[in-house]
This record gives sequence, C-alpha cells and structure tokens, in this order.
Amino acid sequence: MDYPKLIEEALKAREFAYAPYSRFLVGAALLGKSGTIYRGCNVESCSYGPTNCAERTAVFKAISEGEREFAAIAIAGGPEGEQSPLAHTAFPCGVCRQVLAEFCPMDFPVIVARSPEDYEVYTLGDLLPQAFTPLSL
Repeated sequence: MDYPKLIEEALKAREFAYAPYSRFLVGAALLGKSGTIYRGCNVESCSYGPTNCAERTAVFKAISEGEREFAAIAIAGGPEGEQSPLAHTAFPCGVCRQVLAEFCPMDFPVIVARSPEDYEVYTLGDLLPQAFTPLSL
C-alpha cells in the first residue's frame, strides 16, 4: 500500500477545511477497496454540535457513493498557517473511531501523518479497544 500517496491526498483535503473557530485544519483520505480515494476535511459550525470531522466526511462521502469496504485512512492536521511538515499528528476523535468501526475491521490501518515521510500507522483496534461494533448486536 502506498501510504505516502494517501497522505498527500489527506494534505490536499486539508486545504479545503473550514475551521474559522478552532483554526485546526484536518484532511483525511480514505482508500476504498475499489482503489478510489475519498477525501474529507473538517467543517465547523459556530454552534459546534453540527461540526463534522474530516474522517467522517470522507466515510460519509464514500458510503453515499456506494463504497462499503475500505483499505486504509490517512489523516493530516494541525493549526492553520502551518506548512508541511505539520507540527502535530491528528488522531481521529472517539466519534470518528466509532464510525470507522461500523465499516472497518479492527486490523484496519489508520495513518496519522505530519508529512508523506513522517507518519505513524496504528490499527483501528489499537485506537478503539473493546469496540462496540455491528458484531456486538
């Protein structure tokens, strides 16, 4: 799997983030098993509750286009104005981890990146141990 290419797509997605309140821009690139890459960015709302994370944006975009199986996700984020390499890694929030668990197995790769050369790979199971999944029902 070409993690650097997926990270580059996440960095491109980050450019479209709408984060006027937190100024923390996040991009995600979700690789479908079909080979299609679905980009997502965070979209904030002044009332915070309707805010949507980059990871969920990518997942919902993929699902709405008929993709149901995924190979990996790359996430790149950090404060507005920073140039690559990013100073931080942006891990998925709890809600995004739960949404990923709806569609992905626990060995699903989650790549958190500062740049295409500087990244870490975790499994969804690492990030969401004892997950509540459709198999829990």
